[in-house]
Amino acid sequence: MSDVVQSYRMDKSQLTVVRLDDESDEKEYWSRQTPHERLRALEFLRSVTYGYDPATARLQRLLTVTRLGES
Repeated sequence: MSDVVQSYRMDKSQLTVVRLDDESDEKEYWSRQTPHERLRALEFLRSVTYGYDPATARLQRLLTVTRLGES
């Protein structure tokens, strides 16, 4: 499992229930975070959504054979 995924834990003592139409402070929270922290959170959400497999974490290499034309 990714170290980014392991570094986040849910604080269950801070759970609050609000109405969906209530004003959110998420925009203010994320604007205070550093770009590095925002990217870490984005990677965490990506890992949770799509999973993490060390075997596929690298970019695939493609090999293309092209024949030289006679000119």
